[in-house]
Amino acid sequence: MCGIIGIVAKTAVNQAIYDGLTVLQHRGQDAAGIVTCEDGRLYMRKSDGLVRDVFQTRHMVNLKGRMGVGHVRYPTAGASSTAEAQPFYVNSPYGIVLAHNGNLTNSEVLKRELFSEGLRHINTDSDSEVLLNVLAHELQTLAKVKIGPEDVFHAVSRLNKRCAGGYAVITMIAGVGLIGFRDPYGIRPIVFGSRETPKGREYIIASESVAIDVLGFELERDIAPGEVVFISEDGQVHTRQCAEHPQLSPCIFELVYLARPDSIIDGVSVHKARMRMGEALARKIAREWPDHDIEAVIPVPDTARTAAMELAHGLGLHYREGFIKNRYIPRTFIMPGQALRQRSVRQKLNAIGLEFEGKNVLLVDDSIVRGTTSMQIIQMARDAGARRVYFASAAPPVSYPNVYGIDMPTGEELIAHGRTPDEVCALLGADRLFYQDVEDLVDAARKGNPAIEHFDISCFNGQYVTGDVSKHYLTQVESERSDEAKNKRAKASNSLQDMYTSAGVTADAG
Repeated sequence: MCGIIGIVAKTAVNQAIYDGLTVLQHRGQDAAGIVTCEDGRLYMRKSDGLVRDVFQTRHMVNLKGRMGVGHVRYPTAGASSTAEAQPFYVNSPYGIVLAHNGNLTNSEVLKRELFSEGLRHINTDSDSEVLLNVLAHELQTLAKVKIGPEDVFHAVSRLNKRCAGGYAVITMIAGVGLIGFRDPYGIRPIVFGSRETPKGREYIIASESVAIDVLGFELERDIAPGEVVFISEDGQVHTRQCAEHPQLSPCIFELVYLARPDSIIDGVSVHKARMRMGEALARKIAREWPDHDIEAVIPVPDTARTAAMELAHGLGLHYREGFIKNRYIPRTFIMPGQALRQRSVRQKLNAIGLEFEGKNVLLVDDSIVRGTTSMQIIQMARDAGARRVYFASAAPPVSYPNVYGIDMPTGEELIAHGRTPDEVCALLGADRLFYQDVEDLVDAARKGNPAIEHFDISCFNGQYVTGDVSKHYLTQVESERSDEAKNKRAKASNSLQDMYTSAGVTADAG
């Protein structure tokens, strides 16, 4: 899960891309980057940290041009490293910049092919760099000095045949234009919009519609699965379906947790979908526990608020705000490493004792993934004086790894993997646990857009829509991307940095 944005405008785009990245900050807090283009020359700034920390005035002044791409990173593949901050750049052919949200499931095969066929060297563990080089290789085989829309469509068509997994991409070719495209299943979200200005029409491509709204653009539509949107540097728009058998299967976890509630994804209002999740959960509790003794419904802020309010309304209960959130602590789910996540929960939330003292409370969260946050929050409620603490998840049990760009790399790190709801309840320390049913979750999402026939719900049922995820691949992912593997890489990276420091060598990513 990352955030991507690209703009083709009639005036400088640096500030608009910066503002757009702040709106998409919830999609990645590890690193940020912007690349702009002026007169065929590229200008780059990227580094670790939040958007507000990466870009200072001196950096913004240097980001010249009326076309650019931005990215906020959340690490799934590889460790947290400035070297893997995006956008990525390759100089041949033409000068290409790429920002990517998602994950390729055949990146190792592609790495070998890129070297054997094009002698291309991949310098990081990021599959985004692999994706960039696949596109570069397909464009280079055209052997043209100047390219146009048909050449772009041909190259991405070839890329779609070679690359497997989930990917939403914005790429920029120096002096040519901006390209947005989506994998044939449309797993990760991407939309585009436009606005009329005194100097002419301007265009934007972004991960979520909220970035389009905030920047004053009008949403045109979602980019379809397998579709390519090419916007030339002078503002000419060309679109083409570039996949042989596209089938919309968007990731349902975007609606559960990842996306902002004020976004619309594939025609589905995130806010209304979460309302329906709460309504369905209320019906389940009323059906399975009609004589409950719940006195108050309390959300785990922020993403569970909408579902919790509807759940309380459906059960005729009081809705109460029982936790105060420290807005200066990043989202714990997308922090790299279990130890950091555990430390941050207590810093992020604090209980209001008056809402818990002597009460039977139902805590509502959007989902339960590793269980780290849930365990601590339940204990916080008890410490605040709650008599009984019940827990409800607006999502079904997360029992399987996600391989399409969300940091759920190994089943062993998921609390529901191989366990019954009662066993999970005992581990969490709750008095009772309620999970959303898969059918109700899908129904809550599909009501927003009945035309969506399939959702990717692989983290709930272990069925991967791309059809290429084997046990061998999952084992490989576990060995590379588990918290233990990430910690080992982080220690190795720190040791290397210490070696450089002791030798008097410094590095500047900007």
